Amino acid sequence: MFFLDSIWLIPLFPLVGAALMLFFGQRLDPQTAHGHADHGHGDHHDSPGKKLISVLCPGMVLLSFIFSAGAIVQLQGVEGHAYEVVKFTWLAGLKTATSAGPLVDFTAEWGYLLDPLSSVMIMVVTGVGFLIHIYSIGYMAHDGGYYRFFGYLNLFIFFMLTLVLANNYLLLFVGWEGVGLCSYLLIGFYFHKQSASNAANKAFLVNRIGDAAFVLGMLLMFSTLGTITFREIGPALAAGGFQAETATFGALSVMTLLFFIGATGKSAQLPLFVWLPDAMEGPTPVSALIHAATMVTAGVYMVARSSAIYVLAPKTMMIVAVVGGLTAIFAATIGLVQHDIKRVLAYSTVSQLGYMFLACGVGAFWVGVFHLYTHAFFKALLFLCSGSVIHAVGGEQDMRKMGALKDKIPWTYRTMLVGAIAIAGVPGLAGFFSKDEILWQVWSTQHQGLWVMGFITAGFTSFYMFRLIFLTFHGDNRVDPSTHVHESPKTMIIPLVVLAVASVFAGWAATPAAFADIGLHITAFEHMLEPVVAMPNAHGGGEHHDTGMEWLLMAASVGLAFAGIFLAKSMFARKRDGDAMEKSLGSGLHRLLYNKYYVDEIYGWLFVDGFAKGGGAALSSFDTKVIDGGVNGAGWLTRAISTVSIWWDTWIVDGAVRLTAFLVKFASYPMRMVETGMVQNYALFTVAGVLVILGYYMFQ
Repeated sequence: MFFLDSIWLIPLFPLVGAALMLFFGQRLDPQTAHGHADHGHGDHHDSPGKKLISVLCPGMVLLSFIFSAGAIVQLQGVEGHAYEVVKFTWLAGLKTATSAGPLVDFTAEWGYLLDPLSSVMIMVVTGVGFLIHIYSIGYMAHDGGYYRFFGYLNLFIFFMLTLVLANNYLLLFVGWEGVGLCSYLLIGFYFHKQSASNAANKAFLVNRIGDAAFVLGMLLMFSTLGTITFREIGPALAAGGFQAETATFGALSVMTLLFFIGATGKSAQLPLFVWLPDAMEGPTPVSALIHAATMVTAGVYMVARSSAIYVLAPKTMMIVAVVGGLTAIFAATIGLVQHDIKRVLAYSTVSQLGYMFLACGVGAFWVGVFHLYTHAFFKALLFLCSGSVIHAVGGEQDMRKMGALKDKIPWTYRTMLVGAIAIAGVPGLAGFFSKDEILWQVWSTQHQGLWVMGFITAGFTSFYMFRLIFLTFHGDNRVDPSTHVHESPKTMIIPLVVLAVASVFAGWAATPAAFADIGLHITAFEHMLEPVVAMPNAHGGGEHHDTGMEWLLMAASVGLAFAGIFLAKSMFARKRDGDAMEKSLGSGLHRLLYNKYYVDEIYGWLFVDGFAKGGGAALSSFDTKVIDGGVNGAGWLTRAISTVSIWWDTWIVDGAVRLTAFLVKFASYPMRMVETGMVQNYALFTVAGVLVILGYYMFQ
């Protein structure tokens, strides 16, 4: 059980790499720490220090991957398929009240839990993370701050692994906050660019809104259930006799809603999605790692991990489903018209995350995780391919200035085509299995309105992805003639090929129930997660599974996917103007979509200008007139009181003292004349006294 007992080493390896880079990396890579424009420069002339960094940092993630794989293999022989390693008690001795009765100890352990759900996540994080590290060796070759970039990547992997391996919500929150910090550092990696700094600040601030709700959710959880440890949640719910809150919006509903608000920040759902598209200011490998494969899926993971509570809060689950469905179609419409190749993929990520929450909201938690798993491969592939395209055309990101690249960068073209086919939902590739399972689960739970949202989103997804393919790789050559278009180096191509293969085969871990008709119904992924996540509507309809309807819906979604592909081909494959969307949609609708429904402008007016500036002006006025006025008034009153006090002290208190002294001095004057201290005076007074006495007796 070596690997199981050593699961604490899985996050430790990248932490060691991060520490070495951030404390000692500059000695290995003495280049300036300033980043350059995001276009990558291909193979680099390695210095010995860079060679060491290029081995050390990816090597640490590879070690995590090896230990993860070994632990997962050993987990299969453990009863209950769950193994926990507690390193030490982190917080203890804190007394707090709960709704159950008297004060109880609030304890939190620094412990790691490996079960089927965390197994999926660590394989995604370490597997995809390792490939992105390899890709980054070529992509970031000539950018300054090479050591810093890899240090941040390793630090991110550490926090993400801490998040998914934590055995309680508080330790999960440590990883949750850590990936937020690393996201800030990596988005703003090119810190000399104002747009990158703004994007990093935006991501950090928006995520803090969700994080505040997450903290409140944890506090409410402990006060309600008396624990924040994952394996104790189920028994606490049973011991407390909690029932589904169908009629009321009780403590469990509020708790799950707070957790979901936290998830909307981290996983970029309405209304907190605005940070993720701007996060494309970071280097492309960052987009692939953080904003496609790992960090943004943390919210989905957390909701799935909390499924035992969510199934008792159906009102919150409906909110999750509606927000997920609305986000999916909302972001997809924006992606239809974007010109920046990375922004198309960014809005695609927001849309696909909406799909995952849609699945969780209708109770298909395992399907949400399944789409998380397949999406990690094809979306990481698409982002890395976009980076390869940007590298090939000298940093250009506007698809209207590309075209006819398929023969010039063939490996990039082929692998990106695989990713586009996968996300479009073409049968046989990964995206088809997870996307159609989501649509079937939504339909089978009688949420037809939400199904329509998901169905239309599927068509939009197919269309905008192949719009990207045709604008970038087909049609006329619109690349700047001075640009030397060239294929990426092997360090960038090999990860693309591996991810392309995964994008083809990963979905075969779970096939539709209707595939039983052709002998291909595979339930491995579903049964693997069954002990961990709640399955209130398992198998998409249970005993009343309508195979015919599933085939019909599947055919409809596949047909819509192909319709989107052919429509994109007819509009963009040969067009000389680069983009026909404005003509097709009309200038008004195109402007609305291109400007993202003006959400950023509304937020800017409401929160930046209205709240920050207007509110700031009001607060400044309040500070000046009320706070400062109070301080100034108190100062004036103090001075007035001190003036009276000085007069009283000078003329009354000191005057009384001086008067008393004068009277004493005046009364003592006769005595002072007598008590001179001179012997001759005393002799004179004695003689005079004797003479007075004699005279008295002589003349009596």
